[in-house]
Amino acid sequence: MPIRKEHKEFHTIDMTGEGWHSPPGYPPDIEQKILAGRLDEAGKTGNRTRLLRFAPGAYTTVPFAHEYWEEVFLVSGDLIVGGSSVKEPSLSFGPNTYACRPPGVYHGPFRSHTGCLLLELHYYEA
Repeated sequence: MPIRKEHKEFHTIDMTGEGWHSPPGYPPDIEQKILAGRLDEAGKTGNRTRLLRFAPGAYTTVPFAHEYWEEVFLVSGDLIVGGSSVKEPSLSFGPNTYACRPPGVYHGPFRSHTGCLLLELHYYEA
């Protein structure tokens, strides 16, 4: 299945307010902005490229598992992964770090002390 996305040349992205919203299941201080594509989770098709930003102090409370591939690049800020129990230590990451997660892999919970910006690619394998 070919990946179909709109042709877009370099353009300025509004990083202030327009087009940002909290994804379902996330707290209000974590917001996304879809840059390209469309991911149909019910139909298990498609792809998307999005920015995900955490406000300073933002956090999730439970691990996530998706039915799609997820690639994540930490653009700026700090991201702390794990630590949801005494048995699970947390790991801290800074800018220019990358994660690739296959479908069904649990990851998180997440938090950020200073806030962070992530570039994420989500896609279903053909």
